[in-house]
Amino acid sequence: MMHKHLLCPELLRRIPAHFSWLDHRLVRDGHIDILSHQAAALYLFLVTVADSQGLSYYSDASLMGRLSMAQTMLESARRELVRGGLVCFEKPLYQVLALDRSAKQQERGLGGPMSLKEILAGLQEVQP
Repeated sequence: MMHKHLLCPELLRRIPAHFSWLDHRLVRDGHIDILSHQAAALYLFLVTVADSQGLSYYSDASLMGRLSMAQTMLESARRELVRGGLVCFEKPLYQVLALDRSAKQQERGLGGPMSLKEILAGLQEVQP
């Protein structure tokens, strides 16, 4: 068994007063494995800036500038995250979702049946 020890104890991470975290299930349950680089970058940004309820509101222009993405690339990444059940989007508001929900969606498989609510949410996301 590997014995772990701090490499830089003076730089030990501490949970900041503000709220920001990544769930290990993102990797362990394979969510990250099916994301494009652009979608993963957008997800990381949204998780980092979200409040304790997972909410944030960044304009497309701000996101494109911060993530060096063209409009079409951002829209594609956003659709990918919405379809994967990782975020909800209602312009300009994003909500990072619990991974429990997206894990259940993944169980049915990509391209499987979708509820009317999911279809409408996806359509709403692509409207200007």
